[in-house]
Amino acid sequence: MNKVFAHHEFFKGHLLTIIGVMLCLYFSYHSVFGHRSILALNTLESKIEKTVSIRDNIQYKRQIMDHKVASMRPDSLNPDLLEERARFILGYKRVDEVLVLSN
Repeated sequence: MNKVFAHHEFFKGHLLTIIGVMLCLYFSYHSVFGHRSILALNTLESKIEKTVSIRDNIQYKRQIMDHKVASMRPDSLNPDLLEERARFILGYKRVDEVLVLSN
């Protein structure tokens, strides 16, 4: 009985310390491995970098297409581009040309 009483006195005297250590362990664990942790932040940053890269690539392709569309308007018609598109769509080629197909 004396041992039980000694343990009870120990926990009673150090209750705040034990609670404090448990809270520190809890918050430390969740700051590293939790839903909003440092590891989750790194994962989100890498996803953001990939998404920004994809967005920049799409914007670049859109600029190229906008330039092609602008050069095909009647007020600024580019004869070379018109000939290229007509030959591509209709399947025409010159006698001295070699046709290379790519995917």
